[in-house]
Amino acid sequence: MDFTIRPIAEAEHDALGELTAQAYLREGFLEYGEDDPYLPRLRDVSARAAVAEVLVAVEGDGESGDRMLGGVTYVPAPGPMSDLARDGEAEIRMLVVGPDVRRRGVGEALARACLDRARASGRTAVVLCSQPQMHAAHRVYERLGFVRDPERDWSPEEKRDLLLVAYRLGL
Repeated sequence: MDFTIRPIAEAEHDALGELTAQAYLREGFLEYGEDDPYLPRLRDVSARAAVAEVLVAVEGDGESGDRMLGGVTYVPAPGPMSDLARDGEAEIRMLVVGPDVRRRGVGEALARACLDRARASGRTAVVLCSQPQMHAAHRVYERLGFVRDPERDWSPEEKRDLLLVAYRLGL
């Protein structure tokens, strides 16, 4: 692995927020583009970091010159950042990889870092939800052992026409 997974530095919040927003926009995952109501949440890494653990994959020497490759929000238990987590479960949110570094194992490494944290803290499972068209992400999750959990599929309040598909990995 030619990159490192580590907790995000506060100075990197804006960069990860923009990387996440641009990935969703570029891939067509935001129905209303720049006017999508979810876009501000994707950009607000500071709000995520206040209630969950945000991790980044970086190339570099650990100094301020690190190149950010991707990021993920690890939600250790039900709370303000969780959509699906139940008692004993952790959740993965907003996993993103830069378009120029795909197929290097960055997404899988970020997901594995979340799984490691969940195991270390005694969680019974890790859950996540995804848009149906996020096929590359689904392949990563399934390779790690996640299975679809259709009973937990759901639609956000502000987008009732969007069905988010649920995945679960028992630990």
